Amino acid sequence: MLAENLREALSGALPDTNQDVIRQTNLCDSCLGRLFGKVGKGGNVQRGQHIRQSLEMEDCEEVTDCQMCKGLVSKIETFAEMAMESLSDWEFSNFLVGTKFDPEIQEAEECIWVETAVPDAEPIKSEFNREIGKLVEGGIGKPVEFTRPDVVVIVDTMYESVNVQVSPMHIYGRYRKMSRGIPQTRWPCRQCRGKGCDKCDGTGKMYQTSVEETVGSVALTFTKGKDHRFHGMGREDIDALMLGTGRPFILEIKEPKIRNIDLSSLEKAINESTEDVEVSGLRRSDGEEVIRLKSARPDKKYKVHVEFDAQVDEEKINEVVGSFGGTRVAQRTPQRVMHRRADRKRIREIKEIEIEILSPTEALLNITAEAGTYIKEFVHGDEGRTQPSISGELGVECEVKMLDVLEILEDDEE
Repeated sequence: MLAENLREALSGALPDTNQDVIRQTNLCDSCLGRLFGKVGKGGNVQRGQHIRQSLEMEDCEEVTDCQMCKGLVSKIETFAEMAMESLSDWEFSNFLVGTKFDPEIQEAEECIWVETAVPDAEPIKSEFNREIGKLVEGGIGKPVEFTRPDVVVIVDTMYESVNVQVSPMHIYGRYRKMSRGIPQTRWPCRQCRGKGCDKCDGTGKMYQTSVEETVGSVALTFTKGKDHRFHGMGREDIDALMLGTGRPFILEIKEPKIRNIDLSSLEKAINESTEDVEVSGLRRSDGEEVIRLKSARPDKKYKVHVEFDAQVDEEKINEVVGSFGGTRVAQRTPQRVMHRRADRKRIREIKEIEIEILSPTEALLNITAEAGTYIKEFVHGDEGRTQPSISGELGVECEVKMLDVLEILEDDEE
């Protein structure tokens, strides 16, 4: 069937002059067959042999004499062995092969396509990717994956070298932060930008640890990865606790050598390593979920301990607090974050607010608010940058003594 398909392609698509060009071009069977790589089913070597017979061409004396591949076809098995050796240091479930070529080879290939005017040629990269992939697949017993490979082996045929590109590993979970003064992610020193200076005692960091480092450092011991990156569904202030069922996050492990880890053991190890952070619900994730998580905007519930600078009548407190349910507030960028965020106005909704009066000068507030609401500024007003505010409506200065995130109110739980 393949021979018949090729005869039809030669007679129907190529005039005699183009066939003469093919006869005069010294090509190995593989490169000759690749000129008609999209015709019928079968390998390019088989195609080349049929074409050689149909056009009454002489055999290519040496594979190295091939005007297209310059002998590289004869090294496919060697490249496959190099690829398999390079993969021995990594744990993975699937892979993909890619190749690089000397630009002169690709230019020669394109010139021959133009001269012969063949309509069904296959690029040399496609053949090498496929053939090396088949050999590696058979050699290691793991499948090729085109969409989301764990590793990609790049074979450089020009320098006869191999580079392995390792896809990151993603782990979803939720974290609770039980200590204040800990940021969510690594925070480089503002003065030295991570290089180390007197201000940061040579650490290069504003804070000595973070949720990211606490979780990531343990994960690296399990995966033997190179580094980690933390993706949280928003973030709480450094001096705030994260309570309830915790804040969703995805930990990205870069270049993991080990992928098949026991997540329950990892969860236990993280929780035993510190009293500051607790994780739960660890499971596998991927890059697409990172995008969904980062774009999610769930409401949040907070507990705020407020201190008034003067005694406030209980009736007035209840009246003011009761008036805020369902209220929309306008907030300019808080002064405390203006060094890193543009000054603009945001409209946010206070969904629900409850109060427990501790004394004429103290109260606990439970506030449920739209994502992106600056809760501290809603309480103290930020010198009028948040309108309306509890401080403004009460007519007294309010100081936030403590703020905790009680819950991330997701609509759809995983």
